[in-house]
Amino acid sequence: MKFLGNIAWLVLGGLVTFVLYIFHGLLFCITIIGIPFRVQLMKLGVYALWPFGRSLKFDKGEPGCLSIVGNVLWIVMGWWNIALIHLVCGLIFCITVVGIPFGVKHFELAKASFFPFGTSNRSR
Repeated sequence: MKFLGNIAWLVLGGLVTFVLYIFHGLLFCITIIGIPFRVQLMKLGVYALWPFGRSLKFDKGEPGCLSIVGNVLWIVMGWWNIALIHLVCGLIFCITVVGIPFGVKHFELAKASFFPFGTSNRSR
């Protein structure tokens, strides 16, 4: 069932989301200061490619001091827009019963894209 959910996810916009995360992550590689943000964008992009059967959770002991600073910088730089987009997409998907699993994954991505530092991408 996870495989079919992931295939449907790719068709319904997961591939586009993945490409956008990776593209913006590569743009952040231009400067050394942007590399931590690139890592977070790549992590979110990989999760957005194949989300079913995986989860984004905070590591033990996280968020730490540096994670909090990174998350504050992330929000100040305007990346909270990604969380808003995922929230709206999640609400749209939750209109139908069939779309609820996709909406839940968008809500997970919204939370992780609002506070990306300190989260890890794990298989269940």
